[in-house]
Amino acid sequence: MKVEKEIEKIKEKLHNSIDVTGRIVKKNDVLVGFVYLKSITDNLIFSQAIFEPVSKWKGEFSFETLCQIVEANDVAEIEQNEVIEKVLKGSVVVFVSNSNKILAIDIQKYNMRTPTEPPTSPVIMGPREGFTEDMKTNMTLLRRRFYSSQLVFEQTEVGSTTKTQVILAYLDGIVDMKIVKQIKKKLQSIKIDGVVDSYYLLSLLSNRPNSLFKQIGNTEKPDIVAAKMLEGRVAVIVDNSPIVLTIPFVFLEDLQNSNDYYTNYIYSGFLRVIRLIGLLIAIIGPGSYIALQLFHYNILPIKYLITIADATQQVPFTPFIEILFISLLFQILYEVSLRLPSYLGLATSIVGALILGDTGVKAGLISPPSVIVVAIAKIALYTIPEQSAQINVLQFVFLIIGASLGLLGLIGGMIYFLAYANSIENYGAPYLAPFSPFILGDNKDGIIKVPLSDMEKRPKSFKTKNKDRNDG
Repeated sequence: MKVEKEIEKIKEKLHNSIDVTGRIVKKNDVLVGFVYLKSITDNLIFSQAIFEPVSKWKGEFSFETLCQIVEANDVAEIEQNEVIEKVLKGSVVVFVSNSNKILAIDIQKYNMRTPTEPPTSPVIMGPREGFTEDMKTNMTLLRRRFYSSQLVFEQTEVGSTTKTQVILAYLDGIVDMKIVKQIKKKLQSIKIDGVVDSYYLLSLLSNRPNSLFKQIGNTEKPDIVAAKMLEGRVAVIVDNSPIVLTIPFVFLEDLQNSNDYYTNYIYSGFLRVIRLIGLLIAIIGPGSYIALQLFHYNILPIKYLITIADATQQVPFTPFIEILFISLLFQILYEVSLRLPSYLGLATSIVGALILGDTGVKAGLISPPSVIVVAIAKIALYTIPEQSAQINVLQFVFLIIGASLGLLGLIGGMIYFLAYANSIENYGAPYLAPFSPFILGDNKDGIIKVPLSDMEKRPKSFKTKNKDRNDG
């Protein structure tokens, strides 16, 4: 094998990128060539465990000698067509001039975060570990929770350019293999140039990709993923993403919280009721306020009606324009606070919420009741933060419905969206289960939660291979 020619060929295929490194060592009459990407390989290991031992070797040198020298590393013999792929994935590819065999030594190294508490899922009690951008670390976090041969990891590749590694994790003997096959088929049918994050797969894996409603579960916490896998779900781990997807998904999952399982079950049920009330306030609160003010003021208590009349008589805008203006102002401030540096974001929030709001009321541009209604609705929106994007859109939709059709329009709108949500089914799981269809056993962990000792069966909302939790 002509070592120099092979190295040049690899450099040309990688467009002579500055991080492509080729080194040659001559041992008697034998040439040993190394090719790797210095940007993603561990240069210290390469130098100490591979290059120096080869350079210091005395005597005859062959491919078998090379294997003997680097046997402590992750070594594999590869074919010619695998060379580029191995180099791009962080391996050192080694050629020996007196052999046609090629060796790949995996010594990739990335600078990765250590598992810390996720910023999107803070907990009061329970594990504080969170997934990272490293796929192997995420697999380790799950493996630590299942010292069982039932845990299965299957790997596939998505994206013609990025060639992103995607792992399916599930528990054999619990998961319905038909669901696993459906997910695999979906992944294999994806035609896209690149997957940068797991969120790219959300719409691609959904049965209704254009729907407003979220249809795939997502979390940054290993304990949540482990609990869902025990119920028969499949976890989708995407390399370079700290967000792990879970399939199938039902709406109830976002009404639940990991803290619910680390505290008193009665208190957990109480909190879920509060979240449900917060959800209703967030969606129909501003719309109901406008509908009452414009069309149904006669059903309001007289004292409350007088208070609203006194507060709004100097406001130059109609109630709809006023509420819409305040809602847009809150949304703008939210977007600004997300994108500004933290030290500026806090100042902007204070200035926006206190100074602008107070000045607007004093100037007569907006009324105090409207500010209170919108503020409560925007705060209630984050009682279920995983659904905040959808709730935000629905809030504006019901705002328009309430201003144009009144309370009857709001009721009709709610019936329509409930019927639409009820028609969604993903991987055999009805979106509104266990409420529609009503499944008595699954309601043990519904709005009202029972002790863990009473949850003897796995969810019936979707198919699983083993329904008995006492016989996993």
